[in-house]
Amino acid sequence: MLPLPRPTDLIAHRPPFLFVDEVLELTPGQSARGRWALSGDEWFFAGHFPGRPTLPGVLMCEAIAQVGAIAVLSDERFAGKLPLFGGLDAARFRRQVGPGDTLELAVELGRMSSRAGKGVGRALLDGAVACECELLFVIVEH
Repeated sequence: MLPLPRPTDLIAHRPPFLFVDEVLELTPGQSARGRWALSGDEWFFAGHFPGRPTLPGVLMCEAIAQVGAIAVLSDERFAGKLPLFGGLDAARFRRQVGPGDTLELAVELGRMSSRAGKGVGRALLDGAVACECELLFVIVEH
């Protein structure tokens, strides 16, 4: 079994906009799981919200999409490409996430073509769904 890649081995994201610390599982072109541990020092907590720091829901969706991009780019058909958000549907936010929390992120890819694809993802907090959404990726040259 090959070692799992680091997120930065596959996706172009870098701090402060890299929201996946570790790849936990990977089936190229099909699915991926990752982890994001929130220290509390992240830039967005200072203003969202003072006195009650809360991870913005849209950043949970971005973290899910980054795990989806890892699943896409691990498929040799898409190596060196750049998956961009083409759409976000059915996003639901079920748990508040804050400093010190760790999210487990999971994406299952659906139909993929040479130019686009779909996926369904979740962010789990202590085993409970914090966020779920449907993703549409558009694949472009990097």
